[in-house]
Amino acid sequence: MTDESPLRADAQRNRERILSAAEEVFVERGANVALEEVAKRAGVGIGTLYRRFPTREELLAAAYSARFVTFAATSLSRDVELDPLSAIRAYLEELVQHSNVYRGLAASLGTVLAVGTPGCVATSNEGARLLDRAQKGGVVRPDISFDDIICVAMAISLATEKQESSKARIAHWWGYFWMESAFVECGSR
Repeated sequence: MTDESPLRADAQRNRERILSAAEEVFVERGANVALEEVAKRAGVGIGTLYRRFPTREELLAAAYSARFVTFAATSLSRDVELDPLSAIRAYLEELVQHSNVYRGLAASLGTVLAVGTPGCVATSNEGARLLDRAQKGGVVRPDISFDDIICVAMAISLATEKQESSKARIAHWWGYFWMESAFVECGSR
């Protein structure tokens, strides 16, 4: 993650312009767009962009952080409404939907979540909490890790990111990947 020390006012403005431009460009063109395009839209040099965000994943994580915070808070807020299996399924399906906002984000989702922005931490902590709850509830095998969930989310995201009605396809792929492999026998019914 990038340095968290306080920035000078001009550096803070540049950071905000970069994040605003990144949001626009990533939504319009996808996560794999040339970072020079982000810098140009922000009105800064590419060196300034890389000084603030040394890797593409750090820029993606920072640009997406607020969405990840909201996603994690929404998941946590419905905790009492859903049983452990439904909760982990809703988390996975919505993580896939969120990762498809920036076309191409799915390919680096695991790396982006490891960056450590507040949104990345909240999303990872919520997923780990839900996995633990499902395992303690006996509906997910104990050998399934949070990394496994991210790998499945990445695979489903890649399979559905270019489809118009992806919500139904996400549910289809979720069942395909998980019904027979991750869940204990009684949890898959």
